[in-house]
Amino acid sequence: MAASLDLPRSVLLALWLTAPGSRDGALAAVQHDDEPHAVTSEGETLALDAWLTWLGSPVDEVAVLLPVPGEPVAAPPEVSGAAVEAGECVLLRAGARSLALVPEVERFGSDLEPGHLVTWQASPVPDWRTAVWAQVGTLEDAERDLRQGLLTATEALVQLGVERWRPDAADDIASVRDGALPAGRLPGGVAGQRVRVLSSAARLRAIVALATQDDGGAVNLWQADQRSTALREVDRVARRAMAAAATQLRRG
Repeated sequence: MAASLDLPRSVLLALWLTAPGSRDGALAAVQHDDEPHAVTSEGETLALDAWLTWLGSPVDEVAVLLPVPGEPVAAPPEVSGAAVEAGECVLLRAGARSLALVPEVERFGSDLEPGHLVTWQASPVPDWRTAVWAQVGTLEDAERDLRQGLLTATEALVQLGVERWRPDAADDIASVRDGALPAGRLPGGVAGQRVRVLSSAARLRAIVALATQDDGGAVNLWQADQRSTALREVDRVARRAMAAAATQLRRG
């Protein structure tokens, strides 16, 4: 059975922030199986629905960052640490407002029935567009790098003995390879190129996640380290492509 590919909450929120249409659709897509999201700004906490009403939509410009420790971060210094800790961040401009939103996720429940409480921390920030352009780049560049990333991932996994993985890992990878984004999570009208990049990036990140669960067929520490290094680079490319697909800035 093909897997249902996941997208970070920040990617989904950014896509819906720039899309005209149903507020109910946005809430259902972003919140999904979570408890209703909240947004905290300047000491006041609102339900995500109420905050979106206050903000107004669609917003003028939006960007997504998916940082990890050790990499340069295009987020403004005021929120860069929180963005790295969360692994994601939404930057937006709406009229005179320039804001950063970083989700704080509290997990509860069991492994079989997990739940999540999500509170977005909204902070006013300086103009972030130049830094984002420099790091995220264009969608065309990201798509080209993503194709190379797929080749790199395949080569790394073949050379380092993926064929000697446990059998269920091979089945999982086959499921992810054929996976698709869940219906209804993306707003209508998203350009085909963006959907294609989001799907490929989500698929690649899922494969990397499976590949890094163990050392596969690596027979020594050097081989395991080489495999890990290659997969980290592939994940970086996939994160950059996913961020580019969710980022919408005005040129010029």
